[in-house]
Amino acid sequence: MTPLNLALRTAAPASVSPTPSPSPSPSDTGIVEQGFDATVEAGNAFWEWFTGWPLQILVILVIGGVILALLRRVIGHVTERIATGAGTKTTEPPKDASASSGAWRRYLGRTPFVEDAIALANPLASQRRAQRARTVGSVLRSTANITVGTIMALMILQAVGQPVGALLASAGVVGIALGFGAQSLVKDFISGVFLLVEDQFGVGDVVDLGSGATGTVEEVQLRVTQVRAFDGTLWYVRNGEILRAGNMTQQWSRAVAEVRVPIDADVDVVRAALGRAADAVQADPELSPLLLEAPSVRGVDAVNDITMTFTLHAQTRPGDQWEVSRELRRLAQAELRRSGVLLQQDDVEPALLEEPEV
Repeated sequence: MTPLNLALRTAAPASVSPTPSPSPSPSDTGIVEQGFDATVEAGNAFWEWFTGWPLQILVILVIGGVILALLRRVIGHVTERIATGAGTKTTEPPKDASASSGAWRRYLGRTPFVEDAIALANPLASQRRAQRARTVGSVLRSTANITVGTIMALMILQAVGQPVGALLASAGVVGIALGFGAQSLVKDFISGVFLLVEDQFGVGDVVDLGSGATGTVEEVQLRVTQVRAFDGTLWYVRNGEILRAGNMTQQWSRAVAEVRVPIDADVDVVRAALGRAADAVQADPELSPLLLEAPSVRGVDAVNDITMTFTLHAQTRPGDQWEVSRELRRLAQAELRRSGVLLQQDDVEPALLEEPEV
């Protein structure tokens, strides 16, 4: 070997052989597989548990919440439309209405009755309608909450495996005990609901609820009704104790004026004088809008030893009968004096039966 070849061989870098990668040991592979299998088993166990009673409870809560929200929205929408008077039918029938439209269409397009017109003219009609609608709506919403909530609670208890039958039996016993203890309270609430639904009276009505509770209704609640008497006394009457209710200002009222004249007075002269008083009331520009019919004289209603009783009456708007009655009395006395039936020095004055002042 020549010296050149020897030098080249010495200077050439030695070839580096690749280092073989270590192969995984059987013990490491087993640990990974065991961890994966444990994760899969835990996921399957959780899914199997979740698809049991937890998923049933979640579905019950979601569906029950949606149903309750829809019920409350519908109740609120309907009651608010009733309270505000939105969507009220016009008094004129629709132009495209035909005989084949059905009786209900003819009813909706009818000319309003007298009480409908009075309700529209009464400034308190909208207020009492709004109060009645919103109070009934509140009762319906509370009923929906209790009903849906009770059904959801029973279904959840049944889903978790609790004995619902025994629970219902226990609740029935407790309910009976509470019913006996709070029966007067329940009676007040039920009576209040019927008072509102039937519209027996409302805010602004002058009522007689018995036991001296006579006056103007200021508030109607589910448990009590507040009545303000003429002397300022505020009566709190429990709805369950209202056995009878006299409403003096519902739909329409009647002004009544009973006048007594001397027994020896000429009946025809008295009737003519009272007729002129009735005509004067009807012609009064301030009183005529309050009248629903012309005032009239009914005639002799009673006779005693010294007087005869005549009655003037007129149908009026609700709550305006007292003003019309007072004017009838005043004009009747003036006409009787002008006709000579009553003298200025006469001791017998027209006397009227007392009526509640409002």
